Amino acid sequence: MKLSILDSSPLASGKTAADAFSDSKDLAVAGEKLGYTRYWVTEHHDLNGLAASAPEVLLAYIGAATSTIRLGTGAILLPHYKPFKVAELHHTLATLFPGRIDLGIGRAPGGSAEVTNALNDNFLQQVYRMPELIDELLSFIDLTAESVTASPIPPVKPEAWILGTSAKSAQMAATKGTSYAFGQWMSDTDGLPVIEDYYRTYAPRNPEDSSQALMTVGAICAQTTEEAERLAKTLFVWQEQSNVGNGSDGIPAQVDRQLTADEKAKFDTFKKKTIVGNPEEVARHIQRLGVNEVMIHTPLHHIADRIRSYELIATELGIRKQSSV
Repeated sequence: MKLSILDSSPLASGKTAADAFSDSKDLAVAGEKLGYTRYWVTEHHDLNGLAASAPEVLLAYIGAATSTIRLGTGAILLPHYKPFKVAELHHTLATLFPGRIDLGIGRAPGGSAEVTNALNDNFLQQVYRMPELIDELLSFIDLTAESVTASPIPPVKPEAWILGTSAKSAQMAATKGTSYAFGQWMSDTDGLPVIEDYYRTYAPRNPEDSSQALMTVGAICAQTTEEAERLAKTLFVWQEQSNVGNGSDGIPAQVDRQLTADEKAKFDTFKKKTIVGNPEEVARHIQRLGVNEVMIHTPLHHIADRIRSYELIATELGIRKQSSV
C-alpha cells in the first residue's frame, strides 16, 4: 500500500501565514523521510484558518526543501483559470522538479460566493465547460495543441489527476485518460465502488499511460485512543469556530473547551467521516478501505501533532523508511 499526504496549511492562533507555510514544508520533509509517496496542497480562498490559497506557489517552496516525494496541486480549481496558464505553471514546476509533479484538477469554487465573484465572472458557465477545459489543458500537457506551446517544456510531463467525490468525476477521469482521486473525507458515498468503476472503464489517452487511483481520508492518530480523541475534538472545535471571521484569522486558542450538548452530536457525525484512534486502530481502518493508495488529511493545528500522526501511521503500516524524523 502507498500512503500520501494532503495538506491545507492550517493557520494556528498566534502564528503567521509564513509560519503555516514553514509548517507545511516541515510536514513534507518529514513525509518524504517516512516514505510517503505524494504531498499535495489544497486550494482554498479567504477561509478562516487556512493559508493555502496558491498551491502552485507553495509547491515551489516545498520542492526546494525535498528531493523525492511527489508534489501536487490537490486541486487546482480549473473553472477559475485558463488551461494554458495552468499548463505553464505546472510545466514550470515539472522543469524545476522533474518527475515529481502531479496536476490535480478540480471544479469546486474554493470559497464563498463573494470569493467566486472575485476570482471569476462566469464560474457556473466554466463549470459546465469542464470537459472542454480538461481537453484543452491535457492538450497543452501532452504537447498536442496546434496553436501554442505551454513553455517551458519539462523533461517529464506533469501527471494529470481528476479529483472528485462522485461516480461522475470518476467517469470523467476514465474517459479523459487521467489518474483519479476520490475525496472520501468530503463524501457520504462509498468510494471503493467508484474507484473500481474507474478502473473498469479507463481508456488511456496515450499508449504509455495507465490507470491510477487513490482515496483521500481524514485521519487522526496518536499513541493512545484517548489522545487521538482529544486531538479530534480540538480539530472539531476549530472547524466549528472557523466559520466566524476571515482568512487572516488563525485557529482559535481555546480549542480544548468542553462541548455543548448540540456540539457533542455534531462531533459524533464528524468522527464518522474521520479515522480516529491509536496506530493499530487507524491502520486497520485504512487497510479495510481496499485501495492501493490512501492519501491522508490531518489538519491539526500543532505541527508536532500532525507529523506525529503521520509518523505513527507510517510505522504501523510498514512504509516508514527510518527510525526518526
